[in-house]
Amino acid sequence: MPADFILSLYVFVLAGFIGFQVIGRVSRLLHTPLMSLTNALDAVVVVAAMIIAGRRESSLAVILGTIAVAASFSNVVGGFIITERMLGMFKSGGSKKS
Repeated sequence: MPADFILSLYVFVLAGFIGFQVIGRVSRLLHTPLMSLTNALDAVVVVAAMIIAGRRESSLAVILGTIAVAASFSNVVGGFIITERMLGMFKSGGSKKS
């Protein structure tokens, strides 16, 4: 295996482990801001995946880039929907008429 692949795999596994540990320790009150941050990061992933798929270096890169675009985009949309619902829980109900 090429050394670049081994290094990239090591960074990916390490980032996944650290991300899991950080998100698992977040207080429930901070999940809405954290969700907004992950939406911003997923937007970067969408752009990067579109660049990778658009280069057309190999058919595998195009397929994986397209899958990455679809997965990241659906995650962004779902994240915004969930964030909107969570923020709606904190809005005041206004005056209720009986």
